[in-house]
Amino acid sequence: MSSPELQTHLGINQTLCGTPVQVGGGTSTVVLQTTAEMGADDRGLVHGGFLFGAADYAAMLAVNDPNVVLGAADTRFLAPVRVGQAVRVTAQTTATRGRKHTVEVDAKLDDGTSVFTGTFTTFVLDRHVLGR
Repeated sequence: MSSPELQTHLGINQTLCGTPVQVGGGTSTVVLQTTAEMGADDRGLVHGGFLFGAADYAAMLAVNDPNVVLGAADTRFLAPVRVGQAVRVTAQTTATRGRKHTVEVDAKLDDGTSVFTGTFTTFVLDRHVLGR
């Protein structure tokens, strides 16, 4: 993985949310290898929540601050994902205004098919969201 090291979401289950392969400079890339446990039906459709989780994780890593939280997401599911397919999720910070960071996220299959896109609005807080 490229520098800097991960500073956020250190306890996340990467089997469910993807494995970071690049983090730094306001960008990140996460690869989600889909599994049978992610299937929504007997035809092998992956539940969209797993794609959203990987996209959210990529957005958090693009900001890469210990106190980053998701404020809003405007997303589109563009094509289905089947159990067993790998999804490459890229995130890029496109605007920063104070604590607010806007992150564009795109997800594609290995063959280049776009399966998900979104704009994530994140905020960096002074302390952990669960802090007192």
